[in-house]
Amino acid sequence: SAFTLLSTDSSSKYSVGHIQTLKKSAIKTSPLKLLDPGRSKLTTVETKRIISVLDETIFKIELISLITHITEFLEGLSTILGSELMGALKEHEWLSNNMEALLTQLQREGLLKQEDGRGDLVGSEEQISHLQLHQQAVKSSIRNILRLFQADPLASQAVRDEAYARDLSAEVFIQSLSGFRGFLFEKLLTSPLEEQEKIQFMEEISLRDKKNTETIAALEAELAAVIQNRDDEIMKKNAAIRDLKSHLLHLEKFSESQIQRTKQEAEKLQKGELRISQAKCAKIQQDTHQLRTQLNVLIIDNRDSELALRKKKYKVEMEIENWIQKYDADMGEKQTEYEEVDAVYTEEKAQLAELKEKYAVLEKEYSQIKEERRQSLEKKERAERELAIMVRAATHIQAFWKGYLVRSLLKSKRKKKGKAKKSKK
Repeated sequence: SAFTLLSTDSSSKYSVGHIQTLKKSAIKTSPLKLLDPGRSKLTTVETKRIISVLDETIFKIELISLITHITEFLEGLSTILGSELMGALKEHEWLSNNMEALLTQLQREGLLKQEDGRGDLVGSEEQISHLQLHQQAVKSSIRNILRLFQADPLASQAVRDEAYARDLSAEVFIQSLSGFRGFLFEKLLTSPLEEQEKIQFMEEISLRDKKNTETIAALEAELAAVIQNRDDEIMKKNAAIRDLKSHLLHLEKFSESQIQRTKQEAEKLQKGELRISQAKCAKIQQDTHQLRTQLNVLIIDNRDSELALRKKKYKVEMEIENWIQKYDADMGEKQTEYEEVDAVYTEEKAQLAELKEKYAVLEKEYSQIKEERRQSLEKKERAERELAIMVRAATHIQAFWKGYLVRSLLKSKRKKKGKAKKSKK
């Protein structure tokens, strides 16, 4: 609106078109690409290590900030996390609960003082060492959980997808680290020569900004005159507003008595609700005291259970160690036996190779003998067939010969009988 008024003023030194021309020239002469890094990837091992360490730190903080949420919904994530991670998270939850119970007990007994957000323990060395042992156990548990997550990328990604459940302060811290990582990455990509060019570019920008500031000052002077005219109009409108306010004041006086009655009724209701709230608070405090007493009893009972479980764990570890030693001894015997069997096997394998060579020679000789027998058998069969043919031929010849002799004999007998009959006649 101010620029529109200035463009219509014939005595104005600068116009809107002149300002647009200045902006275009500034854009053309401002190579903003100089502010971008000359490289898109890190080239040295040191810079890559710096970024990888920062990435790993952000990754670990993302996981640590979600451990409380994971332990609350552990059963729903059991298929993704696996048995080893489930066990580590349950152990961490148990250690955290013990730590919170111990801190609560120390605060109740007046042994822990809070100063500037830090807890200072005042008491015996045994209590201090006991608390330090709990702290060390929680730290070791967190390290173990991070190690297992690094070995299982699928589980890590599934947990990082639960980022909506992260605490606001943790989210702000992670975003700050990510911003620092981007800033550091850009710094590592920029060479000294590029940094010098950027400084020179920023100096040129400063000079241009100074010139633009002078131009803006001149425009502001002209704008002040326009604003003065506008203020005169506003003063007239303010006079009308004052008249309206006087009318509203009369209305406020009229409704003041009604507002007073409403306040009195609200105060009565507030007092009644306050009495009810105080009674509820007293009952809640009594219940809280009873629950704390029960919690102390449970902690004492659980200490005995913990001692028994530790003894059982030590016994099981000793049994496992004995089994491992026995297994190593058995495996040594098996290894010796295996080496003996392997030596026998190697010797028999050599004998088998020698027998195979002899078998090949014998098989070749057997094939030759078999071929000779086959040929001799074929010759024998041919000879037998020829002999059988000759026997049949001889038999046929003898049969024909005998038939011929019989017929010849019969003919001679018939002739003799015929001659005898003729001689008798």
